[in-house]
Amino acid sequence: MTPPVVVFAVGNPSRGDDAIGPLLCARLDSWLLARGLADGVELIEDFQLNIEHAIDLQGRSLALFIDAAVNQAAAVLFRQIGPSATIAHSSHALPPEAVLQVYLQTEGAAPPPSFVLAVRGEAFALGEAPGTAAEAAMDEAMQKLEALFATPQLAAWQALAG
Repeated sequence: MTPPVVVFAVGNPSRGDDAIGPLLCARLDSWLLARGLADGVELIEDFQLNIEHAIDLQGRSLALFIDAAVNQAAAVLFRQIGPSATIAHSSHALPPEAVLQVYLQTEGAAPPPSFVLAVRGEAFALGEAPGTAAEAAMDEAMQKLEALFATPQLAAWQALAG
């Protein structure tokens, strides 16, 4: 059975704050397991998003993309997204909106309601650990994740997205 919610945690654990996605994925995994909620969520961790990730959206009721963000004013930003064929500047192969667009084009149907949790990163040097500011931002992001997965339903997520 396909879990109703899929989470894509994107980033390179060897590049400083780019590890935010994978680190939050590990925290979320532990939190879900401790609360008996892990069966309702599939966690997918990868260095970058690719067109193949569109397949992972099949049969889902919600999708969440977690990634580090560069030049973002807020430490944590949570927003709903939709498909877009617009080319966006990203450190990854595809932005989440492009993955949703691939799903739309290949499946001939709208992708599941999707959201991005962007966590501000500042230092992405190879071989570095996440910085102090990134650690604080991840703590704030984890609070948001706990609120999201306490009620993994579209209306609740949209309310949290404001």
